[in-house]
Amino acid sequence: MIAPKPEPRPDRVSLWQYLKLFRRDILSAQPARLYRAWMAEFRTPFFRSYLCNDPALIEEVLTRRPGDFPKSDRVREGLAPLLGQSVFVTNGALWLAQRRIIDPAFAKGRLHETYPALLAAAEAARDRLLAKAGAVVEIEEFASHAAADAIFRTLFSIPIEHETAARVFAEFRAYQRAQPLLNLAAFLPLPAWMPRFLPRRAKAAAATIRALIAGLVEDRLAAIKAGRAPDDLATKIMTTPDPETGRLFTTGEMVDQVAIFFLAGHETSAAALGWALYLLARDTGAQDRAAAEAAGFAPDGGIAALGRMGFIRDVFRETLRLYPPVPMMVREATRAERFRDRDIGPGAQIVLSPWHLHRHERLWNDPDSFDPDRWQREAGRKSARSAYMPFSEGPRVCPGAGFAMIEGPLFLAILLKTFEFRVVDAAEPVPVAQLTVRAKDGIRLIARLRDVA
Repeated sequence: MIAPKPEPRPDRVSLWQYLKLFRRDILSAQPARLYRAWMAEFRTPFFRSYLCNDPALIEEVLTRRPGDFPKSDRVREGLAPLLGQSVFVTNGALWLAQRRIIDPAFAKGRLHETYPALLAAAEAARDRLLAKAGAVVEIEEFASHAAADAIFRTLFSIPIEHETAARVFAEFRAYQRAQPLLNLAAFLPLPAWMPRFLPRRAKAAAATIRALIAGLVEDRLAAIKAGRAPDDLATKIMTTPDPETGRLFTTGEMVDQVAIFFLAGHETSAAALGWALYLLARDTGAQDRAAAEAAGFAPDGGIAALGRMGFIRDVFRETLRLYPPVPMMVREATRAERFRDRDIGPGAQIVLSPWHLHRHERLWNDPDSFDPDRWQREAGRKSARSAYMPFSEGPRVCPGAGFAMIEGPLFLAILLKTFEFRVVDAAEPVPVAQLTVRAKDGIRLIARLRDVA
């Protein structure tokens, strides 16, 4: 089954046409040749940008020499009102100190401790969907609600129905619609004193979200001091000192980190779950296989039982390949470089695109097809070793990658035990880059009760 993707633009357009396309959607603005190119250069009067699909270059930037290619401040331009100085946007010593505090919360043993909260969120999502059985459901909205519930339960031990959690979720939806991951203003060389062109609604939503999160953090700090805090991710992070300095996060720093946990732990998971359910609805054979596997899943068996859901895990992996939640990553060259016989100057933008890498015609067999079985074939495993990075790579790999690979298959298993999903529209959804890869006009599916007999 061929998975939908944007209609790529012609290989040659004017700069003005490109900027118009980019402003509307960065995926459809890219030329078709990027799905087969090892490297491409983009020039404007303002900056130089180089997209790298060559696995050797990606390894050089992300794994071998990450210090020479820090995260670009251009990405932070649009996200700063929400994320502040979170671990997603910082570099250097500050980033290292943040990771020393955060990483222990996502260690393997801690992930086992989050399983009951994730299971409760998955079962709550199933129960909410029962009320809509047989009706048309906008599946991206459903997935966003379910993923937000999961992150609030694991971070703060509160469900999405909690008043503050519900308000954060509502404001985040407004922020998502108003602010893309990369905005055009971020690529213009504006001086520091000049106001940035950020949507007013996005700034207002970010301010509200941060105020609500600050309230949760302050309440948790009081509970920690009183010795009555639950042992969840927020408590773990807030009580873990930097092993080198002994320093804890301040309230403001914790607000920054919770903001990115919510964005990364909710928005990316929601995008992947929505696309996974759509792909299974399109491919009834794959859905039947996944449902048969889910029928034997014993949720009380914990992560060990989930680990036996091999096909469901491969469905989720394949979804992340076709629809990586974060489609592009931007790094900045700190010194002169030479990549594939091209001279790259200091300050140039190095774009690493999971979107293009995962669908690259030279790196994957039949790259646009939804084929979960490729993960059990040697060719697929070989491609994955060099051309698969839904959570980035190297020292800056997402600390929540293991969390996501439990959450996604768990939600699929719980939902497929009860429902069968079918497409409604003949028209395929068009993926676009908002904060994550979403469908331009949403994804509408019918969730029918499954005949377990």
